[in-house]
Amino acid sequence: MKTKIFLMLFLACSIMQAQDAATPREHINIDKSWYFAFGHPSDSKKDFNNGTAYFSYLAKAGYGDGVTTPKFDNRSWRKLDLPHDWAVEQPFDEKGSLSHGFKAIGYNFPDASIGWYRKNITVPASDLGKRITLAFDGVFRNSIVWVNGHYLGLEPSGYLGFEYDISAYINYGGDNTIVVRADAMMEEGWFYEGAGIYRHVWLNKTHNLHVATNGTFVTNTVNGNSATLNIEATVNNDGLKAENFTVTQTILDASGKTVATKTTGKVNLASMKNELLTTNVTIQNPVLWDIENPYLYTLKTTIVQDNKTVDSYITTFGIRTIRFDANEGFFLNGKHVKIKGTNNHQDHAGVGSALPDDLQYYRIRQLKAFGSNAYRCSHNPPTPELLDACDRLGMLVIDEHRLMGITQTHLNDVKRLIDRDRNHPSIISWSVGNEEWGIENKVEGARIATTMQAYVKSLDTTRPVTAAFSGRIGSQGITTVMELLGINYIVNKSTDEQHKLFPNQSLWGTEEGSTNATRGAYFRDDTKHIIPAYDKAPNSNFISIEDGWKHYASRPYLGGMFIWTGFDYRGEPTPYGWPSITSYFGMVDLCGFPKDDTWYLKSWWANETVLHLLPHWNWQGKEGQPIEVWAYSNCDEVELFLNKKSLGKKAMQANSHLQWEVNYAPGTLEAVGYKNGKKVLTDKAQTTKGAETIKVSSDKNKITANGSSLAMITVDVKDRNGLHVPTADNEITFSIKGPGKIIGVGNGNPTSLEKDRFIETIEVAAIEGLKEKIVQSLDGNTNEVTANYNDASWDAAFKDDRTEEFGKKAPVVLYRGTFTLPQWQKGATINFFSNNVGVEETIYINGTAIATKLKESKEFVIDQSLVHAGKNTIAIVATPLLKKRPWDIVNSNPGLFQIVTPAPAWKRKLFNGLAQVIVQSTGEVGDIILTATSGSLKAGSVTVKAGQ
Repeated sequence: MKTKIFLMLFLACSIMQAQDAATPREHINIDKSWYFAFGHPSDSKKDFNNGTAYFSYLAKAGYGDGVTTPKFDNRSWRKLDLPHDWAVEQPFDEKGSLSHGFKAIGYNFPDASIGWYRKNITVPASDLGKRITLAFDGVFRNSIVWVNGHYLGLEPSGYLGFEYDISAYINYGGDNTIVVRADAMMEEGWFYEGAGIYRHVWLNKTHNLHVATNGTFVTNTVNGNSATLNIEATVNNDGLKAENFTVTQTILDASGKTVATKTTGKVNLASMKNELLTTNVTIQNPVLWDIENPYLYTLKTTIVQDNKTVDSYITTFGIRTIRFDANEGFFLNGKHVKIKGTNNHQDHAGVGSALPDDLQYYRIRQLKAFGSNAYRCSHNPPTPELLDACDRLGMLVIDEHRLMGITQTHLNDVKRLIDRDRNHPSIISWSVGNEEWGIENKVEGARIATTMQAYVKSLDTTRPVTAAFSGRIGSQGITTVMELLGINYIVNKSTDEQHKLFPNQSLWGTEEGSTNATRGAYFRDDTKHIIPAYDKAPNSNFISIEDGWKHYASRPYLGGMFIWTGFDYRGEPTPYGWPSITSYFGMVDLCGFPKDDTWYLKSWWANETVLHLLPHWNWQGKEGQPIEVWAYSNCDEVELFLNKKSLGKKAMQANSHLQWEVNYAPGTLEAVGYKNGKKVLTDKAQTTKGAETIKVSSDKNKITANGSSLAMITVDVKDRNGLHVPTADNEITFSIKGPGKIIGVGNGNPTSLEKDRFIETIEVAAIEGLKEKIVQSLDGNTNEVTANYNDASWDAAFKDDRTEEFGKKAPVVLYRGTFTLPQWQKGATINFFSNNVGVEETIYINGTAIATKLKESKEFVIDQSLVHAGKNTIAIVATPLLKKRPWDIVNSNPGLFQIVTPAPAWKRKLFNGLAQVIVQSTGEVGDIILTATSGSLKAGSVTVKAGQ
């Protein structure tokens, strides 16, 4: 019998350029060397006068003004690499949004809610005639993009990627300026979302005849030991004449060996048209993608014209079957698999939402470590690299659309999501919405969900459509129409009732648990916002993780469940508010350090013997008082000992835990696990001495010297006996040597208001009150350039138009202005970025010449003995710039002063014994040495090799 198998593939962007030296297709990462500065939502002067010209960029093509033009001077801006999240760099403030973890952005902080980015790129003259696009994987949010002053478009979504064709706007053989304005004033969700260009940016170059972006999609059927692939490829002809060509589809296995190939005969495609081409290819003995063996193939789609390859498009894919059965749950490759999932937002300690690619892999590994096999993208389209990590590590995915609706806006966003992600083997369902309280229980909700479900099916028939529902079971609303209904929280609804009412509908738990826990804490203290890390229902609206899993594990018709949440995240600090700034929901904290609940899940989700004892055993001052002791295990029995005295052996029930009440006495608490009557595992909690030594360890001994690879560093302290001190809160200072840099620190403390990032501070001082006086020579103006000269009678600068007539009466102009410097810190640098206001000019600061007869703009490092905090004077003697044509604009800005304060030392307090440092390669080969110090503690260090 033929079995329908669905082939999922995904675009491997990072390797596309290396795929075929003969193809003109290039996929170039342009994350490096951008310039950044804050703008303003309402003050045009603070927003670099954007859009204030007589003709705006919306009025006339190419009329970007001010900051959007190539001539704009951004030398005083901060230089950085992408991805970049400026929100995580802001301080915490009680006036900030609870949803965004009280970061000082949003409507209460207009000076830190608009971000501008600029970058220059060179495009060689040889690229003329190619199709060149600029692609963004995600900008939060409401982004506007210009190239060389040309307005490209507006993208409101903070999560969807977008791409612009810039072929006609490029200065071939020269520099080109990219400008991006991001507006993070308004939130898109109710959780931390970051701000800025927080995902990758790419420059794509293709032949005019090429495979469309995200233009391939493959399904297949399997009969016995062979698979017939149905490959769809959309080809665009962006040229000015019709083209004839052939298309070859080549399949390579994981070793790079060709296993199948087929060529489509000559195709004729008219100018500015696209065509969907379908090809069937058969492969023998396919290796199926699954959770344990995420095997990936490669598809190479080649366009040949006149015996020459004009395009080659690489896709990586996996072959696997999925099936949801209304009575038996979920099947992967014909085998029953219970979904053991977690919900996750996209931020991490230290870096916010700007996650390097390696961090995506780290996070998925942390989830898989306790047996999780599924990941829900809550509640928005993820970055492509997250899906790549799930594909390569074997993690099932719900890919979720941001907002329900049926207008062109909503459905176009759905299409963009599916077109981009449809070839990832990890994705098993499209989600069209989450807890849409305003409509989910209404007939309008049913209509919207029905339309969205049908639209998704028109794009992809290989996966079911789900929506997460939080209301009560009813006779109308989305529960009546979804083919795969997501249940959020069974405490207020009956899955049995829903299954009875709709026996042909598949069900799974898209959110369950929502327990609150502070990692490493075991007594509640509401004044300090501490919640004990025992798995208990937080209130009557939720149930414990254990009770939730028991419900889903005991019902075959339920596909499984997704816990709220895998990782802690910024925002939603339920049940508290300020100064709690992160959630308490995670199975692991914001750094990925596990909370005790992970061992409960590992006991019943993973395929290994587990025994975990909680809490720690440092309870000075509670001698003789009862302590709640739990054991998470999948052993048959567990026996508990205190200082070698047995406190009893208890039998473990499936999907449960064991607990005792133990009067505290210092020493050793030990659990012994038995299977078939034999001792198989022990776990101990021992009372420790005070902290003496800092321990630093890395998740990797070696990283790639590529400028992006990461090492995740764990910091803790040991006592004199080498035991981890679980209550330590020492502040640790970090230093680094070698080809690496620290990009973020964290500790998982939900109330920590410490910095995530330590970066240099840039302040600018503009030249103000500029006046002018006509003089006869560049030299001999000794009195007029001094700091205290009285220029009250002078005219305002540039009052007279710089025509040829002005030049005849003003051979030389002397300008005077002031600039105000803040009190700078030791180690600060003061720079002056001059902008010539004359053909030739001499510049004085407080009466001292810093440049003579300067003919071009220049950067100066100012001797700090020449200036002081407060008001300073600048004088410029210049032969005036004159207009050649009446509409010319003559520069009237003589420059800007910049005060750069170096970043302070990186530091972080331990929280319940732990902290995390994220170290990234700078691109060179060598040893990276991270050292941690703290007062009288013995310093610790770790070495990570950066190599090829």
